[in-house]
Amino acid sequence: QVQVVEYGGGLVQSGGSLGLSCVVSGRIYDITSMAWHRQVPGNERELVARITNGDIINYGRSVEGRFTISRDNDKNTVALQMNSLKPEDTAVYYCSGLLRSTPFTATREYWGRGTQVTVSS
Repeated sequence: QVQVVEYGGGLVQSGGSLGLSCVVSGRIYDITSMAWHRQVPGNERELVARITNGDIINYGRSVEGRFTISRDNDKNTVALQMNSLKPEDTAVYYCSGLLRSTPFTATREYWGRGTQVTVSS
């Protein structure tokens, strides 16, 4: 089994900063990438940032320049530092790990349960 658990989140004022962290644990053979997505009720889940095991990073357009993703490969953790937050950043933020549980299983994405981030105006 694989577990993905997010930490952080909460309420912050517009213009403020907040950090999220996530741990992926359990039966892991290798992790290709880790990512943060977010979702607002009624909308599709959107990519916030993804980082590969080679430190290739992609950001969603709406967060580029304000958010920073980082990863600790030894600890299977990923963090998201969010600066200059806006009310439109309000969403449930989900962590995910794209990984294989064994050398013989297919790569698949495992998701956490999400953590609420609310930015007040």
